[in-house]
Amino acid sequence: MPELQVLGVALGALAAVALVATSARGLALALVYPVSALAALAIGVVDLRVLLGDGLLTATLPIGLPSVGLHLRLDTLSAFFGIVVNGGILAASIYGMGLDRVREMTPRVEPLFPLFCAAMNLVLIADDAYAFLFCWELMSLTSWALVVARHTDPESRRAAHLYLVMAAIGTAALLFAFGGLAGPAGGYAFDTMRGHPPAPLVAALILTAALVGCGSKGGLIPLHAWLPLAHPAAPSHVSALMSGVMTKVAIYGFVRIAFDLLGPPTWWWALPPIVLGAITAVLGLLYAVIDRDLKRVLAYSTIENVGVIFVALGLALAFRANGRDDSAVVAMAAALLHVLNHSWFKSLLFLGAGAVLHATGRRDLDGLGGLIHRMPRTAIFFLVGALAISALPPLNGFVSEWLLFQAVLAAPELPQAALHFASPAIGAMLALAAALAAACFVRVYGTAFLGRPRSPEAATAHDVPLVQQIAMGGLALLCILGGLLGSVLAGALAPLLQTMFGGAMAPPGFGPTYFSLIAFDPDRSIYDAPIIALFVTIASLTTLVVVHRLSERRTRRGPAWDCGFPDPSPTTQYTASSFAQPLRRVYGAVTFSARETVDMPPPGDQRPARFSVVLIDHLWRAFYAAPGRAVIGLSSWLNILQFLTIRRYLVLMFAALVILLSIAAVTT
Repeated sequence: MPELQVLGVALGALAAVALVATSARGLALALVYPVSALAALAIGVVDLRVLLGDGLLTATLPIGLPSVGLHLRLDTLSAFFGIVVNGGILAASIYGMGLDRVREMTPRVEPLFPLFCAAMNLVLIADDAYAFLFCWELMSLTSWALVVARHTDPESRRAAHLYLVMAAIGTAALLFAFGGLAGPAGGYAFDTMRGHPPAPLVAALILTAALVGCGSKGGLIPLHAWLPLAHPAAPSHVSALMSGVMTKVAIYGFVRIAFDLLGPPTWWWALPPIVLGAITAVLGLLYAVIDRDLKRVLAYSTIENVGVIFVALGLALAFRANGRDDSAVVAMAAALLHVLNHSWFKSLLFLGAGAVLHATGRRDLDGLGGLIHRMPRTAIFFLVGALAISALPPLNGFVSEWLLFQAVLAAPELPQAALHFASPAIGAMLALAAALAAACFVRVYGTAFLGRPRSPEAATAHDVPLVQQIAMGGLALLCILGGLLGSVLAGALAPLLQTMFGGAMAPPGFGPTYFSLIAFDPDRSIYDAPIIALFVTIASLTTLVVVHRLSERRTRRGPAWDCGFPDPSPTTQYTASSFAQPLRRVYGAVTFSARETVDMPPPGDQRPARFSVVLIDHLWRAFYAAPGRAVIGLSSWLNILQFLTIRRYLVLMFAALVILLSIAAVTT
């Protein structure tokens, strides 16, 4: 088939350029990003043809497990996620063409970049357990190597170490999940698993393992700890791939297992992803709204969006288990559209953060400010991403979240009491997350781009090269078009939704206009983005004209309002910390045991006043610090075994032999 040939050539090109770049320099390294961009474009075209044509591409290679081989399959589900993945790869590759080869240390990144891209694509088309896990591990190892590219930085080494540990835990959980799906007969091909669904108890264990394995890679709380460390440590275009794209590969893994391989769902399967997703959405943004590192704030925001997607997937499972396929279609459409939308605006924001880092050398929000005057195009693109991630209409983030709330409003119709009564609480938590997202990015944009520069680096900043502006501008345009043409995107999901649930959403043109997005019926659930965009435009222009017409034309000069601080120093501006103080006092006291201490010297004492905030990350203490201390303590205790005498070693061997013989005697 021509599509298979194009797919093979593109993946081969990625592997070849990675191999050549490993052993060569100069021209070979310069070709990495152009080849990656062309390969992503070619694979994306193939994915789009398969998605819209309801096609299916399969292949079997004579490698892999004996008597099983290596099975590859590109269906509508993997094609959709392939479009998401390769769109992010294309943007990151274009951005990478403008990197400074010396300052950005790209020779340590470029050989692994195409291999990382190829691994993510291979995960999507793997059709047996061996191929999936092999490509999954390849994706983990290449991304780990990209995180540790700046190996001289202790922060990068710590982030890479934690990421590698979490990746190993996730792979072990997926190995357990696929072992349960294969069953005693060892049917490791996905087609065999589809034909032999597991027993209910085994299915529950498999679903738990899939949540751990895919949730650890996606950032589901409490398996999120690696994201806020790894994303700031990695180069910015790699952070865009890891946050905007690799987390979606993890979501693909969960969807593939829960909706395809496990067989018909039971209603309680929906509870873990819904509950964990809602908690993840709220806590992710609480972390983000109090942090001061720009890239770490974006990483925490990714955690929140992954939680939103898992809530939608859990609702889709609940509706499907109860035979409510129309509601399941809406919930799944919300999840898939949010996967696509998040890949666009989060990649845009990380590339924008990379532009800020390139121009100023700083990631701390309190050291930025005034960048809108020095980086005007980056400021505009970042503003589009901030508005989109805040789910403001008519941008793309609002479309998927609107669909999700439509599914939440339909959840009280479910017969199970747990789902029936939990739906209002889930809706309230999602509404809180949406409000916190808006507050978070008002804080980020206002502190970084508005006001006056808070540091010499921000005062002398400059915009990034044109090719990097093109990458950010393309993603910003997608965020705008994705909001205006949300109904078209939902219509493009029809073949996939038809395959999964036997139905699809109302096609474009069914409502008042061609671009109406309808969740259930036009009477109670319709969203018309172009009309809202037109209304916003007319209202804004009218307000602008009225204000200019009614205001006095003569120029009046007077002292600027100083907020009670007559000192003109930029340090008197609102900082990221001061902006977050009300939210920290409301939510941080319970969530992080936040304590504020003010050391105010008495009159006549000339020493400066001190203000400090202490936050306690209880999740880190419970799930990471405490087990770490236990492992170190146990290791220290067992270390005694290295220094015993020969007689004691013989006694231990004899005791072990007696114990094993006793166990054998009891069990036979």
